[in-house]
Amino acid sequence: MTFIRESGESPFFLYAAFALPHFSSKEEDVHGLTVPSTQPYSNPDWDEKSKKYAAMIHMLDRDVGRIVDLIDKLGRAENTLVIFTSDNGGHATAPARFRTSGPLRGFKRSLTEGGIRVPFIARWPGTIPAGRTSNDVIAFQDMLPTFAELADVPLSKELQIDGISVATVLKGDQLSAARSHLYWDYGHCRGKQYVQAVRLGDWKGIRSAKTGRIELYDLSRDIGEANDITLTHPRTVENIRIIMDQAVTPDPRYRIGSVYRGSPIWTKRQ
Repeated sequence: MTFIRESGESPFFLYAAFALPHFSSKEEDVHGLTVPSTQPYSNPDWDEKSKKYAAMIHMLDRDVGRIVDLIDKLGRAENTLVIFTSDNGGHATAPARFRTSGPLRGFKRSLTEGGIRVPFIARWPGTIPAGRTSNDVIAFQDMLPTFAELADVPLSKELQIDGISVATVLKGDQLSAARSHLYWDYGHCRGKQYVQAVRLGDWKGIRSAKTGRIELYDLSRDIGEANDITLTHPRTVENIRIIMDQAVTPDPRYRIGSVYRGSPIWTKRQ
């Protein structure tokens, strides 16, 4: 907040990386939730873990609110884009009463939607239409080209940028640039259930770490990824398989093409 005040009328970029909500070691707190107080949730007839988690969320909400209020107080709201988002889905050990993943399947460290689909709230009075929800698919790699466009700063053609500008989406329109696909890889976590995922329009393909098999879901109808439709859409599965095989570059420090429990997942590309 001091940084914002001291910026005066000059343009500024602030990246506030809150740790909340996050779990600590059990040695620090028996529930893994270290908070100074359970207020304002000390009185509800909840278990202690739920009170601590709710208090932690409250702290985050309060502090984000303080930043937004300061921007408003300084009269800079209509010239300031505020984005609130998360780096991953909710944690599996969050109290069940809060349904941290909602209708989504899975949690943090999973390539199912509960692990990689996150909240994204943008505020820019006078530029972003209030109260509107967009179904356009965007990702973190889109932020750099988006900020560059909004700041009217050209990006060097030598930069290898995977993202696209989503400035038109923020302003209430549809994406101005076409996106071929989105790709995720958990190659460094071979012990997880899934190691690769591809989003191709409404199609979502995820690859099993144990068998190498690809599961296919239509997220427009099945946001919870409950119905695997691989057998009825073999061509789409093959397109996703090709993307999975070509979207990564093997490196000694990142073992793409390795063998999991004796079964080859995919062929290492030369």
